[in-house]
Amino acid sequence: MKELVNKLKGDRVIWSFVALLALFSFMPVFSASSNLAYIGHGTGNTLGYLVKHLAHVCIGFLIIYWVHRVPYHYFRAISKIALPIVWFLLLYTLLKGTVIAGANASRWIQVPFIGITFQTSTLAASILFIFVARYLSKTKEENEPFQVSLIQLWLPVFITLALILPANFSTTALIFAMVIMLTFIGRYPLKYIGFIIGSGIAMFAFFLLVAKAFPDSRFFSRVSTWGSRIENFTTDKPDEDDYQIEKAKIAIASGRLGGVGPGKSVQKNFLPQSSSDFIYAIIVEEYGLVGGVAILILYLLLLFRFVIASHKANTLFGKLVVVGLGFPMIFQAMINMAVAVELLPVTGQTLPLISSGGSSIWMTCFSLGIIISVTKKEEEVAEEQEEKERRREALQRLIDKELAEEDLPADEKIYEEEGMYSIEDNSRNPMNAVLNK
Repeated sequence: MKELVNKLKGDRVIWSFVALLALFSFMPVFSASSNLAYIGHGTGNTLGYLVKHLAHVCIGFLIIYWVHRVPYHYFRAISKIALPIVWFLLLYTLLKGTVIAGANASRWIQVPFIGITFQTSTLAASILFIFVARYLSKTKEENEPFQVSLIQLWLPVFITLALILPANFSTTALIFAMVIMLTFIGRYPLKYIGFIIGSGIAMFAFFLLVAKAFPDSRFFSRVSTWGSRIENFTTDKPDEDDYQIEKAKIAIASGRLGGVGPGKSVQKNFLPQSSSDFIYAIIVEEYGLVGGVAILILYLLLLFRFVIASHKANTLFGKLVVVGLGFPMIFQAMINMAVAVELLPVTGQTLPLISSGGSSIWMTCFSLGIIISVTKKEEEVAEEQEEKERRREALQRLIDKELAEEDLPADEKIYEEEGMYSIEDNSRNPMNAVLNK
């Protein structure tokens, strides 16, 4: 275990907070999955969901370990190459998405031959944030005209958002807000940011007008859901979302200060999506106000650590990458908690590292791996480069040896394989040559 910990590079505090959140997630997921167990096979046995969550978390930590060993500046070029691939995946998801538990069909795709589902918008968000950080760091000294940035920066941003919007408004709004925040931190001119915000609002209004004109189109099927959620949030009109919020508030009220105890939640049996979207309500019910506040403090401490990591980064790209990948993670957690206590309408945002799910955990871990790669110290980077150089030299020696053996004449190869043998012998015993052979 000590050797494994020693192999972990980067900010150990971020590693610790991530491990604490992941370890804590097992009890709420094990408890809150009972509703899914009853619906799925009628037994209420949640062991299978716990094992599945364990597999997702283990794969997530392997992703962190693998990504954090890659120099973060490699992702500058990767983001530019990966963005068109992401667009293709988003378009494919929009056209051929998979229904999960009755949810909208345009958020997930089925991975061939594996049978798992993947939410492509989570990948798109991470790649887009890296792309924006790359552009802002590249143009810091160049002061490109606004017309150029419209093509090179904002056109890719709006294409990505347009492909996510029909299926997931909350994710689109979160990504757009984080991109605006990232450009503000990257010293993009304020007057241009104001123009982009106005343009984004105008484009969204146009989207709503088109949706009103073609209400039966599958591309605009979610618009009525958005409207009803906002209306229910402002007027308390009873419907399915209001039912979820009421059950969540009952769970929070039942928790009081110390909670009813791990695994003893009652509302988990009635609250839909209790292991994902509304897991925070189950946490407060079982662990009380103390548990709920402790989770909130952990996320805030992680945010504070991201700020420190951004400040210590050696390059502007590194600073912007930490902000672009770290801050959305924390804001997503805050949105999830705010929905549970009815400060915001129902959005469908999960609680990072705690809610059950595959792609959401993996993409969170992918972002964390890049952030930790930014936080690696110079001596750690030098040590990795030295290790890589040793591996390269060892491989080169093997190649040289193989080439040298191939260049030997055939008779020399035979002698080399059988051992050098000569009938000549200068020793006192003339039979030594034969005996040795």
